[in-house]
Amino acid sequence: MWDSWWDFVWVAVWAFLFIVYLIILFQILSDLFRDRKLSGWWKALWVIGLVIFPFLTALLYIIFRGTGMAHRQAEAVEQAQTEADQYIRQVAGRSPAQEIQHAKELHDAGVISDAELAQIKAKALG
Repeated sequence: MWDSWWDFVWVAVWAFLFIVYLIILFQILSDLFRDRKLSGWWKALWVIGLVIFPFLTALLYIIFRGTGMAHRQAEAVEQAQTEADQYIRQVAGRSPAQEIQHAKELHDAGVISDAELAQIKAKALG
């Protein structure tokens, strides 16, 4: 099947580059549909460009919209973290006030220090 070892290496390099391109393409597409400020027409034009001239359009997208892409990704991660924290608090069943009261009881019993109590208060209120 392979004439030489170098043919295999060459195919492996191209397969790697193709996978990298697909990852970049999916990042661009997810960023396009995450961006609420961009109109539907612009989104459609970017998608058409990705279909007709995929490499050039991907390169232009990263050049012109790369910084915004990073900001939108950071916002999405922050929102997901906030939602996860809210879910964990909901499942845990304690309100911030209850958490602080419990920490105060532990502090009065000498189980935790002043610094740990302050940390628990900040976390409960934050």
